[in-house]
Amino acid sequence: MNIMISILANNIFPIFVLVGLGFLLAKKFTMDIGTLTKVNFYLLVPSFTFVYLYTTDIPVEMLKVFAAAVLLMVINYSIASIVSNLRKFDTGLKNAFINSIIFYNSGNIGIPLITLIFSNPPFVVNGQTPYLDMALTAQIMVLVVQNITTNTLGFYIAGRAKLPWKESLKKILKMPAVYMIPAAFLFKALPVDLTCMPFWPAMVYLRNALVATALLILGIQIAGTRFKSLDKNVLCSSLIRLAGGPLLALGLIFILKLEGIPAQVTFISSSVPTAVNSALIASECDNQPDFAAHAVLSSTVLCAVTLPGVIYLAQTMF
Repeated sequence: MNIMISILANNIFPIFVLVGLGFLLAKKFTMDIGTLTKVNFYLLVPSFTFVYLYTTDIPVEMLKVFAAAVLLMVINYSIASIVSNLRKFDTGLKNAFINSIIFYNSGNIGIPLITLIFSNPPFVVNGQTPYLDMALTAQIMVLVVQNITTNTLGFYIAGRAKLPWKESLKKILKMPAVYMIPAAFLFKALPVDLTCMPFWPAMVYLRNALVATALLILGIQIAGTRFKSLDKNVLCSSLIRLAGGPLLALGLIFILKLEGIPAQVTFISSSVPTAVNSALIASECDNQPDFAAHAVLSSTVLCAVTLPGVIYLAQTMF
């Protein structure tokens, strides 16, 4: 029971505080959502991606976690496409629906959530946290998959609602995060330590600013969204994201023979809510921004109910 309360108090509640502050700012002042999303995608996301990839050592055994994250995305994409076709969504709503399911909050919820879980009993031994580094490395593998695809595939899917595929591809190629990924691995291979360079603290500051800024922007976007009656399509998205995600992950864990800490992290990370960036991408591409914002908010609220159960199952099953 204590860990459930800790999760709600230390991870879920702070998220709502930041979203609420953004909401209040937008109600008090005139805010330019277009400018804010550009700051996010052209400065904060690239810095976050580069710093994490450059500074994180990736053991070979974590490749299974990477594979599970990729396969989970492929299967979720297929399920979302089938549901969209059955519900006869138009192209714009279908693409927004797909993004709301395949992209989840592996960073600003996943990282602190995994940190909290593996810093508390039963994972504390003699006052130490011997499993925390392994758990965070596994979560970063999921984060890398999500970060890469959100800023490439996510833009392509959203852009395809109104643009031909060539224009959607051009939009992807304009995203700095695309180039930060190979750049990080390139500099890791070179005999130079970028962390000693004068510009490195600035990169770290930008990385640290991503989580708070993204949540504030979401609150600002929600403030400009007209809330109607409870949307069945939003609830459908949240159900697939929060319940379907861990069920699919469970199957992949057994297929890939994941065990112990990597299995727990894969299972837990699959159950976090829709990524804030999916709403920001929808706003940037002008593709169903209201639906996208509702999907993020709905899944974030509902995860307060579903996450404690998933965490309990992870600890008892693996």
